[in-house]
Amino acid sequence: MNTQFKRALLCCLLTFGTAAQADQTVLIGMSGPLTGGQSGTGKDNENGAKLAIRDLNAQHLVIAGSPVTFKLDSEDDQADPKIGVQVAQKIVDSGAVVMLGPNNSGVAIPVSRVLNGAGVPMVPVASNPDVTKQGYDSVFRIGASDSQIGGSMADFAKDELKVRTVAVIDDRTAYGQGVASEFKTRAEEIGLKVVAQDYTNSNAVDFKGILTSIKSKNPDAIFYGGYITQAAPLARQIKQLGMSAKLLGGDGYCSSELGKVAGDATNTVYCAQGGPSLTKSAAGRDFIKRYKDAYGIDVLIYAANFYDGAQIIAHAMQAAGTTTDKGKIRAELAKTDYHGIAGTYTFDAQGNMKNAPTTVYRYKEGELTPY
Repeated sequence: MNTQFKRALLCCLLTFGTAAQADQTVLIGMSGPLTGGQSGTGKDNENGAKLAIRDLNAQHLVIAGSPVTFKLDSEDDQADPKIGVQVAQKIVDSGAVVMLGPNNSGVAIPVSRVLNGAGVPMVPVASNPDVTKQGYDSVFRIGASDSQIGGSMADFAKDELKVRTVAVIDDRTAYGQGVASEFKTRAEEIGLKVVAQDYTNSNAVDFKGILTSIKSKNPDAIFYGGYITQAAPLARQIKQLGMSAKLLGGDGYCSSELGKVAGDATNTVYCAQGGPSLTKSAAGRDFIKRYKDAYGIDVLIYAANFYDGAQIIAHAMQAAGTTTDKGKIRAELAKTDYHGIAGTYTFDAQGNMKNAPTTVYRYKEGELTPY
């Protein structure tokens, strides 16, 4: 074998080796309730992220000179804090450099400690203010906080529904307590009278004892901080007891699922979601159609936010010029200024979404409709 041939062969081998090393598979972790009573919401979030991954891979992005293929590592946290911590550690161990979710505040708070210790940025919708009040610089909330959601519902109750008296119930979860507390605080600030405050738990199905007590105080509205698994029987029992009070809530049960399981009992239900109504923009309407085409079902609550979240992560990696340096990616996430389907994303020093929009919805014959 002559020297010239050897050199040519070596050059080819080096070129092949460089090309083989150049293709990157980038793992994005995700945590959410994929089974159990909140699985509809968890799958909705997951579907939004998967649609974004599909779109990103169709772009054949190149980061730091290397082609990139994104892959979603979606894990079921069952809306359980203990399982959520285990899932977070699994995602860290898998090599993911960023994680979408969790959905639930009670899961997000302990998970944020695990991820922060590993230097992995977290991009949740979990709305309890404590999620971003722990002093971590690695949490970037892509939805409205409880103060924005609960506060907007109090203002809506007074200004639009002309409510004067309210009762407040929560399910004792971090989310339910948080959004109910923010509603109550704002309600009292603007002059609404809180005539009753009670609590239940996230497994309850019978609320007649609580409602009978509240009925005697005749509030104009009841705010419930909790999720759909309790909101559905609560709405039905309010109707069964002949109560005239409207049921108000946050994003925990502000989805078409509630209308499907509670029917016309939802005709006096009003709720708030973080983000604009997707039907109000061309991009939102296109997302609704593409989601339905891809999965054969309708968007529920935060699919568009998770779609945007995956896009934000990819943009941060492009800006950072790396798919592996968590510190550089975190720094770029902090500087995010991204116009997405569900809003314009910029973050304050704590990682809250600045000027997060909220939309109030009502149900008409079981159909969720922007107010």
